[in-house]
Amino acid sequence: MPLFLEILTIVLPVFLVIALGYLLKRFALIDAAFLFQTNRLVYYICLPLLLFYKIGTADFFANFNGTLVIGSSLGLVLGFLGSYAYAALRRYPPEARGVFSQGAFRGNLAYMGLAITMNAYGEAGFTRAGILMGFLVPVLNVLAILALMMPHRQADAGRGTGFWLQQIALNPLILASFAGIIWSFFSLPMPVILDRSLRIATGMTLPLALIAIGGSFSLEKLRGDLVRAAFATGIKLFWLPLLTALLLLQLGVSGIDLGIGVLMAGTPAATATYIMAHQMKGDAELAGSIVMMSTLASAVTYTLALLLLRSQGI
Repeated sequence: MPLFLEILTIVLPVFLVIALGYLLKRFALIDAAFLFQTNRLVYYICLPLLLFYKIGTADFFANFNGTLVIGSSLGLVLGFLGSYAYAALRRYPPEARGVFSQGAFRGNLAYMGLAITMNAYGEAGFTRAGILMGFLVPVLNVLAILALMMPHRQADAGRGTGFWLQQIALNPLILASFAGIIWSFFSLPMPVILDRSLRIATGMTLPLALIAIGGSFSLEKLRGDLVRAAFATGIKLFWLPLLTALLLLQLGVSGIDLGIGVLMAGTPAATATYIMAHQMKGDAELAGSIVMMSTLASAVTYTLALLLLRSQGI
């Protein structure tokens, strides 16, 4: 199969399911209430079960790469520092500065990252990406809180620091990932009944997640300063994956782990950036524009990234 067609078979299915969600909403087959409940179902139940199942039934020592975790985390930290410094130098107002920075480094690992990784590298890739995500989600959340609170220089920006630290500690994706990591680390047996139940239940996770993204998509959210949104999108989809790739190569990461690190770094901005901007006195319009713009553009950047990776045999 020609290389470009192979890449299309990885990227297109993900975005076609997103398009399906958009059309279902457009033709009123699903509504805002359905999408709200679906997002809650995926975030609190389906995705945690999927992460626990895939990680828990895998060989931890064969799938964990500490160097990949360190390199990817360092890429996020540098992305945060660089984007925040850029916004400060450009004298962005406080409500836009943290939102710009968060949109430039906080990606949709759970929905987009895992779906693309699954299509690109199969079950093995998904398991490794899930383990990586378990370590990256706490880093992302801490950096996101710092980005949004620093411009205001006060702990009560929207909600207190304690509230957000509690959200990190009780994040269902973090809890499920680490539960799976512990299960895998100690090679605990998975009872047949539980194994088959989880296999059935988790099958709906990624389709529901992608439909929810599509159903929530609206060009009306492209408001506010689109130039700032475009700069944040460029950092998120181009510079951050490139920086992460360079760091991982310097650290000696190669093969499928390098591909996973690049694909997870290249995810479009997470919907959570819009929610947190609302709650922490940020520019919600800018956040919504970054999410929409980066989601659209990621169809192109993922294609280019996979073409480059495949051309290197990854």
